[in-house]
Amino acid sequence: MAETIDYLQLGQGVRAFTTLRNLGRDRERICGMLGIDDNHLVIPHQTHGDTVLQVENLQDLPLEGVDAVTTDLEGVCIGVSTADCIPVLLYDEEHHAVAAVHAGWRGSVKRIVCKTIALMQEAYHTSPKMLRAVVGPGISLSRFEVGDEVYEAFQQEGFDMAEMSSRIDGRWHLDLQTCNLRQLLDAGVPKENVHVERVCTYDSAERLFSARREQTSSNGPKCGRNFNAIMIRPTH
Repeated sequence: MAETIDYLQLGQGVRAFTTLRNLGRDRERICGMLGIDDNHLVIPHQTHGDTVLQVENLQDLPLEGVDAVTTDLEGVCIGVSTADCIPVLLYDEEHHAVAAVHAGWRGSVKRIVCKTIALMQEAYHTSPKMLRAVVGPGISLSRFEVGDEVYEAFQQEGFDMAEMSSRIDGRWHLDLQTCNLRQLLDAGVPKENVHVERVCTYDSAERLFSARREQTSSNGPKCGRNFNAIMIRPTH
């Protein structure tokens, strides 16, 4: 659809997508697009942490402080909101389970992708070798300038900084997409099973929301959010 980036390579058993600006997090329109009721659309209240929620039913979900969601329920759309942070979508075709992960720099340094995969292994007996994954649009290395304290946080956690960082004009820049790709590979997901959507939100502000670009612009609008979601298609 013109309102989404669709990730068909994840398989026919799921619908996985990132919304563009003209759709954003519009619950009513997203539900209409998917043909589901509002209570089948799960959007957590993210806090840049590393809490992963397993959705086993749709009653009284503890959505506060959740940055990753996983489920094996058919017809339930789970997703995370981003506007420069990195979304990661996971699909276990063998056990019919999915996950959506919000990985900003704080979640990435805490290895939230690895923690989500570990939960899927425990809950659904997921084999990382069988997982398919999308690393969605986010801010690129050239646009993601960070302070020394952020660089050092990753360095202290043992990340390969030569792989995911660069010094530009005397300032550190980080590549969060590569950081989360590395986490997928380290967890055992085959590289050929991972699609990286190399789209920079900062440089694609006409299509996608970018917090850094829009909130620092004197005449720019208050930044909205892109919705990155996955749903197991009903089989009946």
